[in-house]
Amino acid sequence: MERKLLRILERNSRISIEQLAAMLEISEQEVVALLAKLEQDRVILGYHTVIDWEKTQRELVTALIEVKVTPQRGLGFDKIAERIYQYPEVTSVFLMSGGFDLTVIIEGKTMKEVAMFVSQKLAPMEGVLSCSTHFVLKKYKQEGFIFGPEEKDQRAAIWL
Repeated sequence: MERKLLRILERNSRISIEQLAAMLEISEQEVVALLAKLEQDRVILGYHTVIDWEKTQRELVTALIEVKVTPQRGLGFDKIAERIYQYPEVTSVFLMSGGFDLTVIIEGKTMKEVAMFVSQKLAPMEGVLSCSTHFVLKKYKQEGFIFGPEEKDQRAAIWL
């Protein structure tokens, strides 16, 4: 039941309690109790809206930064990841396998602002060995949502 609820909310967090109850075939009170439990257990961390900022007046630059670090004894990568995610520019931090250790995603007003963050805050940080910055030029799909023109319904019409 929890997984089904989470899948529904992941796609549309604005769905009403009434609709959730109908979809899950449980009472509204049970939905409210289940949501409260998932929030209290920090399974649900928040409710997020995906916005196509290209369609607004807001200028925003997104960068993905590959970071190689020296893990701290007894703490591994956690402590340095925690120091990095404290910055307000940082939207996501992931521990990776492969050629680098952390992926850091940041947002800034300009490419220069992002570059200054990397050169003045991230790269000099103790334990950071190297950074490789990649700027997002265009978003096609994010968190399951396709950017650009509205999708057309591709289903075939059925006439009875």
